[in-house]
Amino acid sequence: MFLNMGGIDLVVIGLYFLIVFGIGIYFARRGRNSTDYFLAGRDVGWFAIGASMFATNISSEHFIGLAGSGAATGMAVGHFEWLACLIVLILGWVFVPFYIKSGVFTMPEFLERRYGESSRWYLTVVSITGYVLTKISVTLFAGSLLLNQLLGWDMYTSSIVLVIATGIYTVFGGLAAVIYTELLQMFVLIGGAVVLTILGLNEVGGISGLQQSVPADFFSMFKPISDPDFPWTGIVFGAPILGIWYWCTDQYIVQRVLSAKNINHAQSGTIFSGFLKILPVFILVMPGIIARALYPDIAGDQAYPAIVTRLLPIGLKGIVIASLLAALMSSLSACFNSSSTLFTMDIYKKLKPGASEKQLVHIGRLATGALVVLGILWVPFIRFISSQLYIYLQSVQAYISPPIAAVFLLGVFWPRANSKGAIASLLTGLVLGALRLITELIHKQSPIGFSPLATLAEINFLHFAIFLFVVCVAVLIVVSLATQAPAFEKVKGLTFKHAGDARAAVPGLWRKMNIVFSVLLVIILLILWAIFF
Repeated sequence: MFLNMGGIDLVVIGLYFLIVFGIGIYFARRGRNSTDYFLAGRDVGWFAIGASMFATNISSEHFIGLAGSGAATGMAVGHFEWLACLIVLILGWVFVPFYIKSGVFTMPEFLERRYGESSRWYLTVVSITGYVLTKISVTLFAGSLLLNQLLGWDMYTSSIVLVIATGIYTVFGGLAAVIYTELLQMFVLIGGAVVLTILGLNEVGGISGLQQSVPADFFSMFKPISDPDFPWTGIVFGAPILGIWYWCTDQYIVQRVLSAKNINHAQSGTIFSGFLKILPVFILVMPGIIARALYPDIAGDQAYPAIVTRLLPIGLKGIVIASLLAALMSSLSACFNSSSTLFTMDIYKKLKPGASEKQLVHIGRLATGALVVLGILWVPFIRFISSQLYIYLQSVQAYISPPIAAVFLLGVFWPRANSKGAIASLLTGLVLGALRLITELIHKQSPIGFSPLATLAEINFLHFAIFLFVVCVAVLIVVSLATQAPAFEKVKGLTFKHAGDARAAVPGLWRKMNIVFSVLLVIILLILWAIFF
């Protein structure tokens, strides 16, 4: 089912690469200190921040996984996208003021200021390991799967090309190159996805024709508690836990907000990304449903490649391929850059506090290069990833996110939370999450006879996230109350009770507009959920 492209398609793809590399070269030639390289000089405007957050988030696993889940079960998987619209508002209005005012480079650095050194080391190690084992691997797997089915490239060739092409501008240009290439990539990936969706709806007879061609419950987003993938209880109570970790505490996303000119720009950027996150349900999930209606022979993760190869005429194929490449490269570059920042600022600078600005930038580039090499070395192993791509990614995140979400939330809302409580909560979550992952893998190969372990392995991953979050919150509270209260320096300016001027933003029309658009976003979401209830 290879994609037969014409000359104009190749021109479009070539033009995309030229512009991306041009942006990377431009920022590579500019003067660099650590703030320039890792946080784009803290001078990025709201539009670029929002676009970058969206492009960073939307990757190959979204094209493959959202469309695949849409073809299999309908629109329910879209909950993760629309919930994200609300979660980014929490990032903007709850966390951003503390992050910006603290002047930190990384999330582990913020955690150290609030709790202590042990929490910083934990989050650094878990984040870097998680990026290599989940984000890089899943992006490469989905990307190579797409390029294999569309262009006929084998997994190794496509993965290596993607890693090297992305690594070139990321290594030399730093976060500024990443953000401004992602600004371009946002337009490209949205444009390509919209074109495909419009053509698909036209082919299937519009929304009414699509509804008549698929099971009735495909357009109902709320599934029963017994649903194996997306029970409504898990969506309402479990998915927000994953969302708070990903959107509010993960360096991968939050680094864009840290680069903002000021709090107002940062908040506007999060609000803008919230509006953008409405789109994937219609331009990524819906094409999967369209593929199910048009091509009954396809299944799951084959949905998006099938509709691209069978539906698109020559002339439009290049636009859609460019949009897929944009999604792949934006997520890979963000992962490389964030991991490099974590290694440089939370490990190297911690061990060598006297390092010069030039040394920090040099180490950052070396770390990014090392991650590019790791990405290439990881290629032979990505074939072992589950074909249930989006669910795989969400389930793994459900095992690592609850303890991190717990310590950040209680960290800003409860001044009594202390270092001992935080590390106890993080380690408890790590042990229980690892136990769940191991038992799940064993149970799938050979059913476990011991009932409690079998139950642990079989419980829906979103329900497990709820359980793990409650346990981690309880551990944090109990241990904190049983040990000495944190010093005032640990909570000053980092909690709501002792916020000081951390909550301050430039008053006036800008802030009022941020409030208005935040309320508008919530209203739009409530209307959409009512329509697709």
